[in-house]
Amino acid sequence: MRVMLAANITPFLHGGADYHIQGTANALVAAGCHVEILRLPFTFTPEQSILDLMQWCKKLDLNQPNGYRIDRLISLQFPCYGIQHNKHTAWIMHQHRAVYELYEENKTASAPFKYAIGQFDQESLKQCHQLFANSKRVAERLYQYNDLNASALYHPPPAYQAFHPAENLGYIFCPSRIETLKRQDLLIKALALAPKSLPVVIAGAGGQSESLKQLINQLGLNERVRMLGAISEAQKIAYYAHCSAVFFAPFDEDYGYITHEAMLSGKPVISCTDSGGPLEFIEHEHTGWIIPPSPESIATVLNWISQYPNKAEEMGKAAKAAWPKFGISWDKVVSQLLET
Repeated sequence: MRVMLAANITPFLHGGADYHIQGTANALVAAGCHVEILRLPFTFTPEQSILDLMQWCKKLDLNQPNGYRIDRLISLQFPCYGIQHNKHTAWIMHQHRAVYELYEENKTASAPFKYAIGQFDQESLKQCHQLFANSKRVAERLYQYNDLNASALYHPPPAYQAFHPAENLGYIFCPSRIETLKRQDLLIKALALAPKSLPVVIAGAGGQSESLKQLINQLGLNERVRMLGAISEAQKIAYYAHCSAVFFAPFDEDYGYITHEAMLSGKPVISCTDSGGPLEFIEHEHTGWIIPPSPESIATVLNWISQYPNKAEEMGKAAKAAWPKFGISWDKVVSQLLET
């Protein structure tokens, strides 16, 4: 079977989407498919560049390019699901968030632009042969804003077999891109209110790195917080293995590999009531915590982990035991993506 996998590339901005794209391609190849990856250059501004790409996708027919029949088109990102194909499966990581759930807060998009994308999504996704979402949260948004139904289809994090628990060295681990939506600042503000808390180790780089360093300095927490910057996969696995708990409380996350990596490492996850995708996997006070997004609430949990390390460790064991019950595998993903 010939499969075309369509997604975007944002030059020099790399993250979970890249793992998702390559992981999907690898799984399809392992299942015996001939796979080509089409990645469209995507820039967030100006708006006209996105509108032009939408129109280009609508005019692109990939049923039989250059005389070679493509049996299945699988599109992962906006606006790739506008491409024409008779057997088109859309597996949505997320829509163009700036005109959906982030619009009212940021208002960075014009009203005509917002309307154009809404219409494009409505028309394009209705024409797809199958419709999947990266998580239940992404499916909920699709129904909320476009009145379309999609099935949640989960996939494992990259190198998921490598994550494991090891000796607890007594720190809170916070790995993620350092951006506003990831809300590392909540953890730092909570740490200032939790004098008994374990120290915090933050891994990752991003546009808010300097602002976060300034906040740490301003609150006098330099001795209690270590910022690692970008680290290797091997280092990340080791930091997961030796921590006491993982903090991952983004705003309305689509899916979130970090939740899965923490659970596979046998660690409880601290998340918030508005964190989206991670909440589909955490059981409050059993495999982690789902608490209000306030420094005070987080500080209470940080103090508790320090006070009851054995109980926190038991929660981590429960998290590791719970993960297989979700039935997440690439075999299942491929089976559903290629379903006739």
